[in-house]
Amino acid sequence: MNNPRVTVLILGGGQGKRLFPLTSYRSKPAVPFGAKYRLVDIPISNSLNSGLGRIYVLTQFNSTSLHRHIHRTYPFESFSETGVELLAAEQTLAHKDWFQGTADAVRKSFAHFHEEGSDTILVLSGDHLYRMDYQDILKFHWEKDADVTISTVPVTKRDVPGFGIMQIKSDAKIKSFLEKPSSKENVSDYVIPDNIRRIFSMQNEKEDYLASMGVYVFRYDCLKKLLSGSETDFGKEVIPKAIQSCRVFGYVFNGYWRDIGTIRSFYESNLDLTRPESPLDFMVEDKRILTRSRFLPPSKIVTAKLKNALIGDGSHINCTEISNSVVGLRSVIGHDTTIRNSILLGNDFYDRKGFGVAGTIGIGKNCHIENCIIDKNVRIGNRVKIKNVKNVQEKDALLYCIRDGVVIIPKAATIPDGTVI
Repeated sequence: MNNPRVTVLILGGGQGKRLFPLTSYRSKPAVPFGAKYRLVDIPISNSLNSGLGRIYVLTQFNSTSLHRHIHRTYPFESFSETGVELLAAEQTLAHKDWFQGTADAVRKSFAHFHEEGSDTILVLSGDHLYRMDYQDILKFHWEKDADVTISTVPVTKRDVPGFGIMQIKSDAKIKSFLEKPSSKENVSDYVIPDNIRRIFSMQNEKEDYLASMGVYVFRYDCLKKLLSGSETDFGKEVIPKAIQSCRVFGYVFNGYWRDIGTIRSFYESNLDLTRPESPLDFMVEDKRILTRSRFLPPSKIVTAKLKNALIGDGSHINCTEISNSVVGLRSVIGHDTTIRNSILLGNDFYDRKGFGVAGTIGIGKNCHIENCIIDKNVRIGNRVKIKNVKNVQEKDALLYCIRDGVVIIPKAATIPDGTVI
């Protein structure tokens, strides 16, 4: 049932520099993951599964592929009272520059998304990995008569420097917010109260702090007031301002959540999906992750030893082994090739030369690919070895780059026969 009180805003993000080179040609929410999805499918699917059908996606940088994906994936009709609409950065008489940050993007889009009967704004990030029923946090928000509700996730003290953490009182009201404190700062006042642990049924006692997960619920009038100035960022400016002047509460989310902000987090979260006990299970009938229907043929596996692997539709595989790996749509893998602990983003089209022909899109014969991310439409020749045996952490080369120890082959690159990386 569509809830007309709620308008959902999904933030398309900025340049995504920490995900380079995957963001060279696309925005962060458009980055493929899990063999067939895009990151933006997560917040959109969560919203639709939660009965929220008034959804806007705010975009700016490298937005072409994101626009194309949303246009082809979510073509809802007007009679369904459901829609996913794109709001791109634009020049107007009132605003002549582009979005300067997440808060600025919402401020400049106010004229487009507020509709009759909508009094609650749900703000989501477009590059996080989790499954959540937003009705739970909305119910909490309304019961508390809150101006702002921030969804938080429990973290350990070791993880605190990477997040903004909340000091929360026993009634769940947020007292203060600390943005990415250093490991030397005293954060004892931010330890989770025992009463909050009981209210939200928190089990893991090692997780002593609450970090913002980038899910915000605002009363519409309050959000309008908070953005009346020149604030550009929600986490750094709007939320601290709200805590000083509004009724701000913290909601604790106990499920799996990952911020896909770096190459390492992208790599690890994809490989997490291949585990027998995956933290994000796609096999949930009533809470499916939606994506574009491409009407591709089933994958053809001539011969291969498979272990903990996700295989996208339309792939042609004739190799030795695929283990702990994600193989994207239309992937082509040649004879006697081994793929381990790697992510293949797949291809946008089939090569007209056919499968296994020298120089075609895909991975050739007698290759060994390990600890690697291969972007779309890459041509890898025969007898290529990509393993990073020297454990290089950071490097930029002509045909590849290394981030956080992971070798990345950029989109549409060609790796000649016999190359060793």
